[in-house]
Amino acid sequence: MTMTVHVDIVSAEQEIYSGLAEMVFAPAELGEVGISPRHAPMITKLKPGEVRVKVSDSESYPFFVSGGILEVQPHLVTILADSAIRAKDIDEAAALEAKSRAEEALSDKSSKVDYATAQAQLMEAVMQLRTLDRLRKRGG
Repeated sequence: MTMTVHVDIVSAEQEIYSGLAEMVFAPAELGEVGISPRHAPMITKLKPGEVRVKVSDSESYPFFVSGGILEVQPHLVTILADSAIRAKDIDEAAALEAKSRAEEALSDKSSKVDYATAQAQLMEAVMQLRTLDRLRKRGG
């Protein structure tokens, strides 16, 4: 029998996923991490991107998180996301529109623009689109 770890993905709005997994992949602040059962305890920040929960060799569930915290215990992985959504539920049109608005704001040279906010919005939209693209390439 394959070893598993319990995974909880929650956002401020709701619990997105709770179940067992063979492996979890997440976009940590310093690069992607892979968490397997009995992983050493750790806590790290997450950046916007795809979290993938591998439940078996033939099945995995992709999610988009806009950032948050990843906590790892030997038998439990908890992702506390700023916001999270199943990859299949991403609204591509809304993400494209958000990307366009953020790019416009960044190109505006007036002092009325909060560049840090516009940059964060651009990053989130781009990562949503990348997550959706990966889902399509995997045949999801």
